[in-house]
Amino acid sequence: MKYVLAGASGFLGKALTRDLVADGHQVLRLVRRTPSTPDEISWDPAAGELDPASLGDPDILVNLAGANIGRPWTPTYRNTIRESRVSTTATLATAASQLDRHPVLITQSGVGGYGTDLGDRILTEDSELGEGFLSDVVRLWEGALEPARAAGSRVAALRTGVVLDRRAPAFQLLSLPFRVGLGGRLGSGRQYFPVVSLTDWIRAVRFVAENDTINGPVNVALPTPATNSEFTEALATALNRPAFVPVPAFLMKAALGEFAWELLGSKRALPTRLQSAGFPFHHPTVTTALSAALA
Repeated sequence: MKYVLAGASGFLGKALTRDLVADGHQVLRLVRRTPSTPDEISWDPAAGELDPASLGDPDILVNLAGANIGRPWTPTYRNTIRESRVSTTATLATAASQLDRHPVLITQSGVGGYGTDLGDRILTEDSELGEGFLSDVVRLWEGALEPARAAGSRVAALRTGVVLDRRAPAFQLLSLPFRVGLGGRLGSGRQYFPVVSLTDWIRAVRFVAENDTINGPVNVALPTPATNSEFTEALATALNRPAFVPVPAFLMKAALGEFAWELLGSKRALPTRLQSAGFPFHHPTVTTALSAALA
């Protein structure tokens, strides 16, 4: 099939591109500069500019673009987080709506949309979005798909947990304290901490792309949710390192501000839509997901 990727230069974009090309699919990458290779297409999502004719006749559009949320959310950076997701999705959705044969449109999204701290409550794709900055971002982000949906495209939003792989920036940050012997749970450790292996994330993207019955929000996280304490114990074991230095909640809040709640809050998200469609996880537990990440 013919895929068009936004955010192809990021970690997830590069991994997905490698996997697709290895299986013989064509991948075109959207770039915000003058194209330098035949597989690049120029666009300007901040201005909403993407010539539909430049896409040809794609089967799948995938948006993985978005500024890193793992830094303090100043007023200026909040706008960057929001616009980097909404403008890219809206520009792709508008282009999809203008094509003669409307492609499938998939955008990355996040489990942070469910809210800050949901305790033991089970979160499926039918659960309501919560309150707070990231919840508002997810509403706008997924809402930007509407032009494509209205024109007849099948659309999906992947509400993804932390993707585990030794090369992933987020995982490197999480595992660094353990590698130097200073690892430990975050806050109480009782909060559910949604994660997924890179292998299963890639497989989920392709499964959604190829399965005509799946649309709307799709949780991409372990089918057996783990708490932060369970994740901590499994990571320490996998690295053969101790985990005796818990990070107090007050220290995380002081260092990270509001973003700390994304690590301290509990989100027991289940991939109900994937499993109902018959998606088999290769790494269904935190232990197997971490083993795959460190392999």
